[in-house]
Amino acid sequence: MSTQKKLCSLTPGSVSLATLREIYHGKVLLRLDPGAVAAVQRALGTVESIVAHGDVVYGINTGFGKLAQTTIATDHLAELQRNLVLSHSVGLGEALPDDVVRLVMASKIISLSRGHSGVRLLVIDSLIALFNAGVMPVIPEKGSVGASGDLAPLAHLSLMLLGEGNVRVNGEQIPAVEGLKLAGVEPLVLGPKEGLALLNGTQVSTALALRGLFEGEKVFAAGLVAGALSLEAIKGSVKPFDARIHQARGQSGQIDVAAAVSDLLGGSKIVDSHLHCGRVQDPYSIRCVPQVMGACLDNLRHAARVLQIEANAASDNPLVFSDTGEVISGGNFHAEPVAFAADIIALAVAEIGAISERRLALLLDTGLSGLPPFLVKEGGINSGFMIAQVTAAALASENKSLAHPGSVDSLPTSANQEDHVSMATYAARRLGAMCFNTAAVVGIEAMAAAQGIEFHRPLRSSPLLENVFGEIRERVAFLDKDRLLAPDIEQMRLWGCSDSWPEAIAKLLPSAVA
Repeated sequence: MSTQKKLCSLTPGSVSLATLREIYHGKVLLRLDPGAVAAVQRALGTVESIVAHGDVVYGINTGFGKLAQTTIATDHLAELQRNLVLSHSVGLGEALPDDVVRLVMASKIISLSRGHSGVRLLVIDSLIALFNAGVMPVIPEKGSVGASGDLAPLAHLSLMLLGEGNVRVNGEQIPAVEGLKLAGVEPLVLGPKEGLALLNGTQVSTALALRGLFEGEKVFAAGLVAGALSLEAIKGSVKPFDARIHQARGQSGQIDVAAAVSDLLGGSKIVDSHLHCGRVQDPYSIRCVPQVMGACLDNLRHAARVLQIEANAASDNPLVFSDTGEVISGGNFHAEPVAFAADIIALAVAEIGAISERRLALLLDTGLSGLPPFLVKEGGINSGFMIAQVTAAALASENKSLAHPGSVDSLPTSANQEDHVSMATYAARRLGAMCFNTAAVVGIEAMAAAQGIEFHRPLRSSPLLENVFGEIRERVAFLDKDRLLAPDIEQMRLWGCSDSWPEAIAKLLPSAVA
C-alpha cells in the first residue's frame, strides 16, 4: 500500500531541518519555489555573456584544478563539461542508500537554485523530475576527500543526467538512460560551467552527516529512555535530577535532559517506594546522566545548526555574482564545517553508547544493583544477560576507535594545488556504523532494564515508562531462563533506532523544530 507524499516547496537558503528529515525518510515530493527562478536565470545570463565576449574565466572555458591555466576554445566547451563528469566518475565501494541519495539530490538542487552557479533551469528541473520519479543515481560511497567538494561521488550523480552509468528505481539497478525515460527527462548536453557546478559542492558529505544527525537523534532519545528505565530498575535516586542543580551550572543541554528525565519518571510508584532509603549516591552512569547526555545534546544541536546552513549553501566554485557580472573563485567547496560537525556527532554517539554500556554492567552486578545476578533466576544453570553485556562492550569499544576525528587528517591532491582537504566524507560516512552500534547498546540496556523492573512487581513505574515497557515487551519477552538472545538483541537494536518517543524526549531533538 503506497503512502501519499506531500509536495514540498524548496526555498533555497531557508530549508528547515524538519524538511530535510522528511526528505531523508522519503515522505515528500519536491518543487522549486518560483521565487528562485529569477536568480537562476540572472546567473545563467552572466555565464552566457562571458562566453559570448570570449572572456577567460575558470570553470567556464578553462581546464580544472592544476590545469586551470589551459584555455578551452568555445567549440569544445560542451566536450569539456562532459569530459569533466566522465573523468571524475572514479568512486568505488557500496552504493549510497536511497535515503542518503535523496538528501544529496535535494541539497544539490538547493545549491544550484541559489543563483550563484550559472546553470540552466533545465538542469535543476531535471534533477527534481528524477527525484520525484524515484530515480536515484548509483553513487559509490568511497572516493571523496571533501575538497574540492565531493567530486567523485557527485560526478556519479551527474552521469545520470547524461544518460550514462546506472540508476536505482525501487531498489532495482537499471541503465541511467532507462531511468531518464521513466522520469520523462532527456539526456542533457551540459552547457558552460554546468558540469563543474554539478561536481563542485559538499552535498554528499552533508547528506551523510545529516544521516548521522538524524540517526544520532534517535539513539540519543533511546539512550535517555533506557537510562530512565535503568534508574527505575536499580531504584536509583531522583535527587540528582533536581532542576536547581542544573540551573546552578547553566549548561542548556544538561538543564533540558534533567527536566526530560524528571518528566519520564513522574508518577512512578517505584520511585515512591524508596524515597527515604539510606542510599546516598548512585554511580556516575546514573547520577550524571544530565551532565553527559546534556553535553551530547549540545553537540547534536550545534552540528544541526552547521548542517542546516550547509544544506542550504552555495558550495560551488567559482561563484557567479550577477549583480556585478563577476565570477569569483573561492573555496566554499571545502567541507571543513561538515567534517567538524560529523566529528562532534561521532563524539556524542560514542558517549551515548559508552554510558549506556556502563549502566548495563551496573544492572548485571548484583552487589551494586540489588537485582539477581545477570538478571535471571536460578543463576548458574542460567547465564542470563552475561554475554549480552559482552556484545554491548564490544560495540561501545568499536565506537571509541571510530570516534577518532576524521577532520584532523589531510592529504594533498591534484599536484599540490589542493593541498589541504577536509576528509568530511569519511568523517560523515562512519557515523552510520556508529549509530548502528549505539542503537544496539542502548537496546540491550533497555531490554535488561525492563527485565530488572519485572523484579519489582507489583510496583509500577511511571505512566510514560510503563508505555515504553509495553513497547519493549511487544518486541521481547521476559527472560525466565536462557534462550537464544540474538533475535531479541536485533529487535532491541531496531527499538534503539526507532522514531517514536515520549514528547518529553522528542521535543529536545534539533530536527523536531520546524
